[in-house]
Amino acid sequence: MEHLLLSYFPELDSDRLNKLMSLEKLYTDWNSKINVISRKDITNFTIHHLLHSLGIAKVTYFKPGTSIIDVGTGGGFPGIPLAIMFPRVSFTLIDSIRKKTVVALSVAESLELENVNVIRIRSEEVKKKFDFIVSRAVTAFPQFVTLTQHLIAVKSNNSLPNGTLYLKGGDLREELGNYYKRTKIFSLEDYFKEEFFREKKVVFLPAGRGKRS
Repeated sequence: MEHLLLSYFPELDSDRLNKLMSLEKLYTDWNSKINVISRKDITNFTIHHLLHSLGIAKVTYFKPGTSIIDVGTGGGFPGIPLAIMFPRVSFTLIDSIRKKTVVALSVAESLELENVNVIRIRSEEVKKKFDFIVSRAVTAFPQFVTLTQHLIAVKSNNSLPNGTLYLKGGDLREELGNYYKRTKIFSLEDYFKEEFFREKKVVFLPAGRGKRS
């Protein structure tokens, strides 16, 4: 795992590298108690969860002080790997299912991630604003946009405008519908050589473009 992580992220210091490498054991231990990750995925943890989450770090850099909300985080993806990668960026991880937030919170506490806040809540109930929304295919993209666009702050401070970064696979043209021309789609196979990433994408929708014309 160390060699794989450093091959894709040579900028990692020892602290971040050690924390990323600790995730597999933490999630394997939790998965033996609560099934938060499928058996197939836990055996391919590094590629299916860790690198997949860090795909967002391949398509953009978050400046220190940036605020990010991970909607439908499950056990903590992509939020926790990204929080390790960007220790000076604040991450709020939300999910409506208690057992999933218990796992995410425990992992964050085990690694002493001071930039992570885990809340059991639905996105519609969140009042705070954030620079970016991140998520891994929680629901169909148009529905996701409808449920979350109120969370994005207006003022942008990063090279990428504030908006949504959505990890999704497959042919997106039909699912994105009217949003297709308004998004920028990054193919993760441009960054990772593993077969798993062949149809994996990061969909970026800038803020203020959530409403259909």
